Amino acid sequence: MSEREPLDVLDAIHSTRAQRFLKPDPIPEDVLWEILDATVRGPTGGNNQGWAWVVVQDTETKQAIAKVYEKRLKSHYGYERVSDKDLGTARITRGGISEGQIGIDIRNRRGVVHLAEHLAEVPAIVIPVMMGAGTAEDTRRGGAGLGASIYGAVQNLMLAARAFNIGSVFTWSLDDFSGFNKLLGLPDDAYIMCMIPLGYLEQGRFSQARRRPLGDVVHWDRWGDQRQAPPSSS
Repeated sequence: MSEREPLDVLDAIHSTRAQRFLKPDPIPEDVLWEILDATVRGPTGGNNQGWAWVVVQDTETKQAIAKVYEKRLKSHYGYERVSDKDLGTARITRGGISEGQIGIDIRNRRGVVHLAEHLAEVPAIVIPVMMGAGTAEDTRRGGAGLGASIYGAVQNLMLAARAFNIGSVFTWSLDDFSGFNKLLGLPDDAYIMCMIPLGYLEQGRFSQARRRPLGDVVHWDRWGDQRQAPPSSS
């Protein structure tokens, strides 16, 4: 068993951020089992546990996933249109929507592009699946309920990976993952909720993610009743 870093819960939360520069070095299988065991302790509506977790390590399968992912990401955000010389002033847009509205800022561009181009090289991709979801159309109508029953567990996965100094990133750049169902041999009623690439850090470090000031996003009792957050809160 690889040694875990001694982290308390808050330290783990505050140092778990998107990591897109990942080494191809393999992750020991016993570590993956530990991470997955922590994953399934996450919340699930009515303790239904209607989930499954596909761990992709096969090179050919990762290559097939990466090919579709990169193509769709480029189509979705058009990131090829932003050159390095424009870094700091350019904006990644989709259909005229600015970066602030779609949640990707230009400072993350290199990481987004790097992950898309090297996804097949990461040692493992964990794909969370909701079972009994029906068609993609049905799933979109019930998307909030489905997400509530699995995304908490996904965060557990990322926190558990952090304990082993393994980076992760929640990525969902495909409008519809259904094309992967056949590739992964999933049942017809399975619906892919996201993808979580895992790997040891090639670049970057574990640190606190930038967020808007806490006092700007917290309301007390009623909307608009806000207070200044203490200095220790960021």
